[in-house]
Amino acid sequence: QVQLVESGGGLVQPGGSLRLSCTASTRIFSIYNMAWYRQAPGKQRELVAAITRSGTTNYAASLQGRFTISRDNAKNMVYLQMNSLKPEDTAVYYCNAEHVFTRSEYWGQGTQVTVSS
Repeated sequence: QVQLVESGGGLVQPGGSLRLSCTASTRIFSIYNMAWYRQAPGKQRELVAAITRSGTTNYAASLQGRFTISRDNAKNMVYLQMNSLKPEDTAVYYCNAEHVFTRSEYWGQGTQVTVSS
């Protein structure tokens, strides 16, 4: 099992930046594919960005290159750098871990990101 704790959310003005962090409590972080999802009020949870154990990344097409996902296997961390934030990026952002062999999934509690002037 793995426990995930997100941090770094908050209130930011349109055009600003935030960096989300997710700490994974597991002995072997490198066997998990990691991802960030978000859920806006009244909407379904959607994939924002994903990164495999080997570092291959995938992004939601709607982001248009504004976000960057990265991971540090030595620190059991995954990050989401968010630039040029828009009001429509307002959501609760969740960290997700998927075991590469069993496909078991784990979720963090979420961190709120609010983009507003």
